[in-house]
Amino acid sequence: MLENLVIVESPAKAKTIEKFLGKDFTVTSSMGHIRDLEKKDFGIDIKKNYLPKYVVSADKKKIVADLKKMAAEAKMVWLASDEDREGEAIAWHLKEVLKLNSANTKRIVFHEITKDAIIKAVENPRDIDINLVNAQQARRVLDRIVGFEVSPVLWKKVKPSLSAGRVQSVAVRLIVEREREITNFKTESFYRVVGIFSVTEKDGKTTELKAELSTRFLTREEAEKFLERCKTAEFTVEDVVKKPGKRTPAKPFTTSTLQQEASRKLGFSVSQTMSVAQRLYESGKITYMRTDSVNLSSLAINTAKQKIEELHGPDYVQIRKYKTTSKGAQEAHEAIRPTYMAQETIDGTSQEQRLYELIWKRTIASQMADAILEKTQVTIGISNDQEKFIATGEVLIFDGFLKVYMESTDDEKGENGSDEIIPPLKANDKLQMNLITATRRFTQKPPRYTEASLVKRLEELGIGRPSTYAPTITTIQNRNYVVKEDRPGIERSFDILTLKNGKITEKNNIEITGVEKGKLFPTDIGMVVTDYLSENFEQIMDYNFTAKVEEEFDEIAEGKRVWNEVIDEFYQPFHLKVENALQNSERSKGERILGIDPATGKQVSVKIGRFGPIAQLGEASADGEGEKPQFSSLKSGQLLESITLEEALELFKLPRELGEFENKKVVVGTGRFGPYIRHDNKFISLGKTDDPYTVDLARAVELIHAKRDKDEKAVIRIFDENPEVKILNGRWGPYISYKKQNYKIPKKTEAEKLTLEDCMKIIGQAPETKTKKTKK
Repeated sequence: MLENLVIVESPAKAKTIEKFLGKDFTVTSSMGHIRDLEKKDFGIDIKKNYLPKYVVSADKKKIVADLKKMAAEAKMVWLASDEDREGEAIAWHLKEVLKLNSANTKRIVFHEITKDAIIKAVENPRDIDINLVNAQQARRVLDRIVGFEVSPVLWKKVKPSLSAGRVQSVAVRLIVEREREITNFKTESFYRVVGIFSVTEKDGKTTELKAELSTRFLTREEAEKFLERCKTAEFTVEDVVKKPGKRTPAKPFTTSTLQQEASRKLGFSVSQTMSVAQRLYESGKITYMRTDSVNLSSLAINTAKQKIEELHGPDYVQIRKYKTTSKGAQEAHEAIRPTYMAQETIDGTSQEQRLYELIWKRTIASQMADAILEKTQVTIGISNDQEKFIATGEVLIFDGFLKVYMESTDDEKGENGSDEIIPPLKANDKLQMNLITATRRFTQKPPRYTEASLVKRLEELGIGRPSTYAPTITTIQNRNYVVKEDRPGIERSFDILTLKNGKITEKNNIEITGVEKGKLFPTDIGMVVTDYLSENFEQIMDYNFTAKVEEEFDEIAEGKRVWNEVIDEFYQPFHLKVENALQNSERSKGERILGIDPATGKQVSVKIGRFGPIAQLGEASADGEGEKPQFSSLKSGQLLESITLEEALELFKLPRELGEFENKKVVVGTGRFGPYIRHDNKFISLGKTDDPYTVDLARAVELIHAKRDKDEKAVIRIFDENPEVKILNGRWGPYISYKKQNYKIPKKTEAEKLTLEDCMKIIGQAPETKTKKTKK
């Protein structure tokens, strides 16, 4: 008989909690959710007030059986899943499935896994909060309705195997709209003028002062005329303004700000950040990592104060009590912080150590003094012109929190002059002009989203909650609506006009612009699906509607709304939209006619094909007779919306003959699985850096030899008496191939020494180890 059974979600969490509870407590794990909506069917009974049909998944049946047995033997069962809605739902499902009695079942919650927190939770149990459970059920049911009803419409109207999601579709829309902003952006140039002046100080020492003209010239002619006037001009200090300034530390981390900062400072993806944070939480090192609260407990503030005084002295302490202001904040617990503020570093993986250090520094900095600055602005007049040069500088008087931590930003690198130390100056001081440059610069396109900046935008719009950001971003990439990748920039020339020693000289420079690193790009299918959904399901694609739904979930969690009434208000008009779209909406393949091929007179178009975006040369006749059109896949980075006729015609240069090798033609082409070399009826994939449009015969022969060497090494033995039996080397080690089926070779068996008889014995005696041949 067990005295106390504690059930949590994960083995790691169970292991940590077990350390703090006595021998009378047995801690075990449910390994996450034990049941979910049916997958094979809709999973919701619409006619019975949207009753969810839950089933225990096959991989959880043994866990459930074990939990039932342990619960039956326990005097008291403690449900200790996380304190958010997801955790509350897990506790409720456990109670339902295990048929736990309320009399001997208690719900405990804590936002950090420390001894004090666990003991306090056991001393203050509560009932399962059905309002939180219903809020989670409402989210799950609404998302299933949208997915199951809209996805078949996409299969019929756009392309098979597509899927739609309520929050995911809106996130893709953000990325699509940003891409179109960038495509439609018209870059304009201007001339930025910077002067370098000499200042002679009291001790005779000469220092340089850098200042920028307050006006930017739109044309080269204007810039040249200004430099001409400066040849004979005198430069005088008109005004020196000094102002005190300060910088304030950032608030402690919430889920979204942790995801953003870990992306900027550590290069972590959103899902990677949450995975590492989960491990830190479950091992008792940080507080709960899904929160939109910036609050810190009194204990955390006091221990932070002690640590700051110990490390930097009392002057660096400034106690701050933050309040949550984010739209629709739902969690009642603390910000993400270390459980023990005195612990600067931890043991663990490199990722865990780096993320912990980030959290520790941010939390400590939030309770430190402001950084005190002195800002100086110098206005420089020009004797023969109304324009003014402006020099700005900044001096750090007291570093405060900057001694520990400075928040990063998503802003692209600007072109403003950097803040520098200004030498001592006063009004009417004369300045010696060393040189003035007028550099051609260009307006910047809107920046593409990173994972971090997308999370920030979703939070600003009130779309999603702490638990949904990471899954949303992962899902839109897995569905190939969005890709995250690096892209090279392009060369751009710009000119610099320089006035020095009374002469104006010109220099042309080259820069690389448009380099993208870890940015989110919409795919063609993502853009076509977004357009179709926006046209036919404007409600679910509306940012305000999606945010309003989140607010309704919050109201359900607070007990102010009935969850199935909220669902019904959405479903009735939504279902009519689905039926109307199936019957009346046009098929959407994103088709675009580019023009006529000058060589053949055939029409050239692009569209979404069965395996993705394609270009088409020619048209199919209505009766199916006559010459069939040619098709070619678009290159990576090409979009249906922006590809030109010339670029599309380039695609039809494949397949192309490279020459002959061993008296057989060598052809390069591209297919469903990418570019390839064809020789002697065999196909060899091109390398990642090979371009099918420029690869030559020598490189193709090199690839053919490499493939032959690889194939030879893959064959361990072929039996002359029965050539169908082969011992091959595979990705997971040696195996037997026989009649298009693969068979595992038992461990500790030397594959090279197997006889034909041994192989047939393995084939005959181990049918359960037989694996299906993988289709390419």
